[in-house]
Amino acid sequence: MSEPHPPFIRIGTPRRGGILVIADHASNRVPDDIELGIPAELMDQHIAVDIGTAGIAERLARKHDMAAQIAQVSRLVIDLHRSEGDDGLVVAASDGHTIPGNIGADVERRIALYHRPYHQAFAQLVAEVQPSLILAIHSFTPQLATTGEQRPWEVGLLYNRDDRAARIAIDAFTAMGFTVGDNEPYSGKQLNATMDRHAEANGIPYLTIELRQDQVARKSHQAVWADRIAQVAQEVLAALASG
Repeated sequence: MSEPHPPFIRIGTPRRGGILVIADHASNRVPDDIELGIPAELMDQHIAVDIGTAGIAERLARKHDMAAQIAQVSRLVIDLHRSEGDDGLVVAASDGHTIPGNIGADVERRIALYHRPYHQAFAQLVAEVQPSLILAIHSFTPQLATTGEQRPWEVGLLYNRDDRAARIAIDAFTAMGFTVGDNEPYSGKQLNATMDRHAEANGIPYLTIELRQDQVARKSHQAVWADRIAQVAQEVLAALASG
């Protein structure tokens, strides 16, 4: 009998009071016992994976003294950035594409195998480390497929109620010369499940960072953005400590 597909990997050594990284949509992997029934080329597109985020999270962990939890299942298997019971947890269609293997899927089984262990493990890590900051890494498409509308932001900061860290980071990325989205291209007031649970519920400052895909598609770009994010994270910590 084969081993169950792991819902995540960990990279880096957790340091008490340090920075934790989480990447909910970093993988396009599908467990062997699940057949989504879609063309293979779709698995390399945004409906299946946040392009570039795995490389950024790995570099933050390996180079910048952070610990990262990186998803190992595609958002089309189960969306780890949703709460249990959310209608978007296992989607029957995404961006105009029907996902036949998700129609009538055993959602509870996928929750038990992937979603619940993923979040329970991160909750335990947060409790043990008591981080000073959590970084959630995501990426977004340069334009909306449905309308063709261009998204001008190179980086966006999302938040729900707690915008302490986001406000500082918005100013920091703007000072670097970037067009920065303030709760764009999505609003953290509608979609912030992971940070609501692990950061806001614990009073921990956080940055949910959205990077436009054309900025992070190449490994060299991912390395540069990881360095920028690490720099901004340190600026955020310094500002929070002095404020």
